[in-house]
Amino acid sequence: MRNKILDTSTLDKELLAKLDAFIDSLEGDKQEHLIHVLHKAQELFGYLPQNLQLYIARKLDLPGVRVNGVVSFYSFFNEKPVGKYTISVCMGTACFVKGADKVLERVIELTGANKNEISKDGLFTIKDVRCIGACGLAPVMTINDKVYGKVKPGDVDEIIRHYRSIENES
Repeated sequence: MRNKILDTSTLDKELLAKLDAFIDSLEGDKQEHLIHVLHKAQELFGYLPQNLQLYIARKLDLPGVRVNGVVSFYSFFNEKPVGKYTISVCMGTACFVKGADKVLERVIELTGANKNEISKDGLFTIKDVRCIGACGLAPVMTINDKVYGKVKPGDVDEIIRHYRSIENES
């Protein structure tokens, strides 16, 4: 099992070369750029599997557990493949009190995906997150970088329909 985690042969060599070039371009102490490197790696690979995390740890001369700690702490980072659209529903106190749980239920119902899963059509990944930082707009959900505020369960139908129509136009 351990050797499988250490194995980077499954990682795209061209993407690794781009990541290496990015890391090499960083000035100063490379360890201080961990979050920037993780963002770049996720941009390139789409997610951060354990073997990529370990690769980054070795490149930055950091313990693998430190890299994984950062990846697992921040909800932005994904350790598994994700759909084209990541739907994050805020479950922080302000959002929860205003019905975020019902919004999340509707998202799950319409996409057919459970939390931290990809929908069968590959379009959506569903996440419940602790706080999006837009409490005044509660309940809040995001789809990729777009924020939707004061969302009601009925609003979810139109929002999901919009993203599916984008795909049907492609």
